[in-house]
Amino acid sequence: MTPEPAATSGSAGSGVSWFESAGGIRRRFTTRNGGVSKVPYDSLNLGGAVGDDPAAVAVNRARVAAAAGLAQGDVVWMRQVHGSTVTAVTGGSDSEPADCDGVVTAEPGVGLAVLVADCVPILAGDAAAGVIAAVHAGRRGAAGGIALRMLERMAALGAAPGGITVVLGPAICGACYEVPAAMRDEVADTLPGSASTTDRGTPGLDLRAGLAAQLRVAGVAQVVIDPRCTYTDAGLFSHRANAPTGRFAGLIWMPR
Repeated sequence: MTPEPAATSGSAGSGVSWFESAGGIRRRFTTRNGGVSKVPYDSLNLGGAVGDDPAAVAVNRARVAAAAGLAQGDVVWMRQVHGSTVTAVTGGSDSEPADCDGVVTAEPGVGLAVLVADCVPILAGDAAAGVIAAVHAGRRGAAGGIALRMLERMAALGAAPGGITVVLGPAICGACYEVPAAMRDEVADTLPGSASTTDRGTPGLDLRAGLAAQLRVAGVAQVVIDPRCTYTDAGLFSHRANAPTGRFAGLIWMPR
């Protein structure tokens, strides 16, 4: 399988970085730039439940869809709840799934979006099987096994772990994500490899490290980690650093 390249920048002001995947699967991560939202959601906020003007969010979502060559109605925007439910979908936002943190599809031309501002956006695809997934992995969802449920849902549509490539997008890193020691240990019990020490010498969590280890043990062919930390990268939204703030997105789709 052709390795995934590192993230590259989109056109000036587009607010998009991307990974290209073997077999034609497309993956994108937006930034906070290139939209119309006002402070403190400036400017490409894609979250509809953070207090931003809904009209601005609609414009921003339309811009992202257009940049990907998709109609706005072709993109699924989840109503995320920090859980571990993964849902199969066949259409775009007209059938927006409620109360889930992961979506999978085998339909070309359907974009799957995940919203984050410190949590881990997971974009997964099996090009040979024609199956893709987008998952929001916060602390509770990651510890609750949402990545494994994603693999189960993908397998039900014909994917196999050995054919799946996963990209773990920008998220708060283990050097910045400080938590109580008891919480760190509780998460690490179900997500080995996630315990960390922050750059202040305090207990921390590195959810991407734990998820990567879990996915590799499950037989996933390739796991790529975007190195950007949302807490320190001013070009990304971070709830911990700047609340209230917006949400950026990971987007994955298979062209028709």
